[in-house]
Amino acid sequence: MIIYKTPQEVAAMRASNRIVARILEELKALVRPGVSTRELDAYAENRAREMGAKPAFKGYRGYPASLCTSVNEEIIHGIPSSRVLEEGDIVGLDFGVVHDGFYGDAAVTVGVGAISPEAQRLIAVAETAFFKGIAQMKSGNRISDISHAIQTYVESEGFSVIRSFVGHGIGHSPHEEPQVPNFGLPGRGPKIKEGLTLAIEPMIAAGDWREEILEDGWTAVTKDRSLSAHFEHTVAMTSGGVEILSLGEPDDPADMSPEVKRHA
Repeated sequence: MIIYKTPQEVAAMRASNRIVARILEELKALVRPGVSTRELDAYAENRAREMGAKPAFKGYRGYPASLCTSVNEEIIHGIPSSRVLEEGDIVGLDFGVVHDGFYGDAAVTVGVGAISPEAQRLIAVAETAFFKGIAQMKSGNRISDISHAIQTYVESEGFSVIRSFVGHGIGHSPHEEPQVPNFGLPGRGPKIKEGLTLAIEPMIAAGDWREEILEDGWTAVTKDRSLSAHFEHTVAMTSGGVEILSLGEPDDPADMSPEVKRHA
C-alpha cells in the first residue's frame, strides 16, 4: 500500500533530507586518494548524530555500517572497510538518516582525484538519468513513465541499467511502496499524485547490466566488472509540482565541520 504524505509530513521529510544533503556534500569534500572508506563511514555517522539524526542504514536488515561506499565495479551496498581510495577510482556514497520519525536518503558517485573520461561520462549520465526520470513525475503519469525515461536515456548513451535493484517509496520507513525500477515500458503502475514520496535512484553500468553479490552478502558488483555509477534523491509530489527534498540548501561555511573546512 502506498502511503501518501500530508504537506506537514513532507516538511518533516524535507528536514531529514537536508541533513542527508549536508553530510553528502561534506563527504564529497573529503574524498581523495589515501582516505579509507571506513573513515568516510565514521565521519558520516558522527555528523548525523551531531545534527540530531540517526543513521538509517546501520543495523537495517543487518547492514553493519552507516554509509554505503561502492567503489568502481561495485554497484551498491559496498561495506566501508580499511580499503584506501586510489587516484582514478570512483566511489558511490549512499547515505540515509531518520529524524523526527521520517527518513531521508540520497546517493552520489564521485571521482577520486583525476578519473578517466569514460568514468566522468558514466557519472554524468547517471545524474542526468535521474533528472530525465523526474521530468515524468507529473500528476496523472504513472510510475513506469519515470522508469522508461531513465532506461531510454541511459541506453541511448551506450550504458546499461541495473535490473536487480530499484528505487522505492520512502517516508515513515526507509523502504515503502511503490517500487520504482529504472527500466520498463511506460504507462504502467500506480498513478502519480500529490503526497507521493519516492527515492529515485538510477544505477547504471559501463558494460553489461548483470550483477552478482560478493561473499560479504551485501556488496553488489557488475558481473563483467565494468564500472558502475549510482545517483539518488528523495523527491515529493506536491501541489506545486515535484520537489527534490535532498538537494539541501546553499552551502554555508559556518555550518561545515572543521575537517571539511580544511579540505573544501
